[in-house]
Amino acid sequence: MEIFYKPLHFFQKRGYYVCQRIADRIGIRAKVVRTTFMYLTFVTIGFGFALYLFLAFWMKIKDIIYTKRTSVFDL
Repeated sequence: MEIFYKPLHFFQKRGYYVCQRIADRIGIRAKVVRTTFMYLTFVTIGFGFALYLFLAFWMKIKDIIYTKRTSVFDL
């Protein structure tokens, strides 16, 4: 199973932490979310990877738009 987890960990570490953020919001471990994306990709012939890229893009846009400012002078 190491051959599957190594690329997943590489992409997760450099991929905007999509799985970690989804897992934190749902309240489960990130490993379960990563494994789900992996199985979804194999079963649906690439849909899981496309969904992962869409969520990464959406979270990046959300982070750019909704940044938390500590004071009014941070504009």
